[in-house]
Amino acid sequence: MINISVENNTVRAAVLGEFTLTDYREFEESILYGVKFQGKVNLLLDLRDMLKFTVDVAWEEISFSRAHATDFARVAIVTTSQWMIWSAWVTRMFVEAEIQVFDDLATAEVWIAG
Repeated sequence: MINISVENNTVRAAVLGEFTLTDYREFEESILYGVKFQGKVNLLLDLRDMLKFTVDVAWEEISFSRAHATDFARVAIVTTSQWMIWSAWVTRMFVEAEIQVFDDLATAEVWIAG
């Protein structure tokens, strides 16, 4: 399940439980909406409550990131999962944005607003 909010040029998404392809596509639509009306978007992705994700989500994330490499200004990922931290490092190769990983939401919020 995913909860998404869009405010100005910032898309906030929190994943709860399993992150499915349907969730990811909803996430993509929110980003594309933000890009259409705001230009480059900031992204705050809270993965602290994500239990797992499907393989098709991982593939879609790579494809989407490559196709929209210049659509992001800042990306804040909130997680303590070593796998997700590694994934964020890999994403840096595809996206022309500042990407930071945080272990708490408050610090990520301050950075994304900065």
